[in-house]
This record gives sequence, structure tokens and C-alpha cells, in this order.
Amino acid sequence: MVYHISNRILSVSVSDRGAELMSIKDAHGKEFLWQGDPEFWSGRAPNLFPYIARLTKGTYTYQGKDYQMPIHGFAPSAIFQVSHQSEEAITFTLEDDDSLYEMYPFHFTFSISYRLEENTLHVQYTVENRDPKTMYFGVGGHPGINLPLEEGLTFEDYQLDFSSDQMKRVGFSKECFVTGQDFPFPLENSSLPLRHDLFDEDAIVLKGTPDSVTLRSEKGTYSVTLHAPDFPYWGFWHRPFTEAPYLCMEPWSALPSRQDIVEDLEKQDNLTSLPPGQVHQRTWSLRFDSWPK
Repeated sequence: MVYHISNRILSVSVSDRGAELMSIKDAHGKEFLWQGDPEFWSGRAPNLFPYIARLTKGTYTYQGKDYQMPIHGFAPSAIFQVSHQSEEAITFTLEDDDSLYEMYPFHFTFSISYRLEENTLHVQYTVENRDPKTMYFGVGGHPGINLPLEEGLTFEDYQLDFSSDQMKRVGFSKECFVTGQDFPFPLENSSLPLRHDLFDEDAIVLKGTPDSVTLRSEKGTYSVTLHAPDFPYWGFWHRPFTEAPYLCMEPWSALPSRQDIVEDLEKQDNLTSLPPGQVHQRTWSLRFDSWPK
């Protein structure tokens, strides 16, 4: 089922499957969110939990036992329940059940809240540990933004504007696992001009990021700003070796597995560890701006 929230500037649609964004439109009907054309990528904006990206052999260990989990965890395919809704906000909630416990041996409540404030969509993740043992997890977003944002422009007309040039790129193998090596990520005037071949080695994942990054074109009238100070890693992606007309702007709390290592969930140092009975929250937002030519 698809649910809707709106204000005078934006209207947003969200599916109960994965609590995934289905649409983000402005008052003129302009669609900002990638609409899932399977030729390039059938997703739109999956929520990632309790693991980010790939596990070596699709497997992790916990207290000496092996567990299997799909890429980006089980949240993208799970059915969430609506626990709160108003005109401008909605909250989706997922609780563990027997099938999820076989995959992830913790009792938890995971909530995703969407809230509109003027031209900004706020997203909040809340994880409650209802288990008697410490739980370990990663959480993140994966929204795809249509590019170009307006007729007459191309993908290459756009750039990512950072307020910092001190970031590092996380080293990934050809199989998209962490290598353990980070690299300088030099920018010109703190900006990254976009080209399709930037993603031929899959995602660009950065650490040491500033609070925000803006996707814009000097030739255009629309921009999208990701604000994600709670997330230590940001990914930028579209399907490799294509001219895909979108860009994913992805706030991540953690990283995938290391190359050829089946991770021990208790020892992967970039995962969040949450003691019994505790609650953990992280928030990110997308701001949609436009100005006349």
C-alpha cells in the first residue's frame, strides 16, 4: 500500500514495502525521485538495515554461528506498519518476527519517520533494542534523484558541491567490498563535476564528509541538498557502465564487509552497537530549491 503526505510545496508518496519513498513532487508536479525504470535500476529509495551493502558470501558470524543476509539487509523487502500519520508526517515501524530472527538474532523495533517542513523532507531512523544482549547494525538511505532535473540539460551539466575538500574515498575492490585502504579525493573548488563513467567502478563512498552536499547545475534552476551530519559515510552511485539518468545520494552509518572476510558482527568496528533497552536515532534530509532564470 502507498501512503501520502504533503504541504504547500512538496507531496510525497511512500510504500509500506521497505517504507520506501515512491515519489517526491513539487507543487507544479515536478518529480524529483527516480521512478525505478528496470533498464537502469528498479529501486527508488530503499532504506538499508541492519547491514549496509554486501556481506562476503552473503554471510556474517555472531557468537560462533553463521547467518545469511541479502545485500542492504532485510528492510528493503519487509512490510512495515504505519504507526503514526498526519497531513505532513508519517512513521513506519518494523518489529522482528521468527523469519527475521533466523536471519538476525535480535529483538528490535525499527522505525522510519518522514516529515515535511517547507521545501525539505526530513527522514529519521529509530532503532530500539528490545533484546537482552547488545545488538549491532548499520542503517542508511539510498534515494535516487532524477538527472537532469529539467529539460534542456544533461547529466554532465551537474555537479556535487561540498563545503570541504578534505574528504577521503573509501577503497573498494572490483567486487564492491572494503579493501581497508582509503585514498585522497581531490576536488576543484570543493566541487565534483558529474560524468557517467565516474561510476564504472560502482559507488563512490566518501568519509570525512561535511554536513551537506548540493546537487546542482550552473545552467539550471533546481538543486537538491542532502544534509546528513549523523552519517560518517556518503555513497554516490548509479548503475555502472550505463548512461543512467539518475544519481543516488546515500547516507550510510557503516560500511560493507571487507574483501574475502566473513565479518564477525561483534567485531566490525564501524557498526553501531546498541545496549539492551536503549534507543538509537539518526536523521538525514533532502532540501529541494528552485530559483528563476
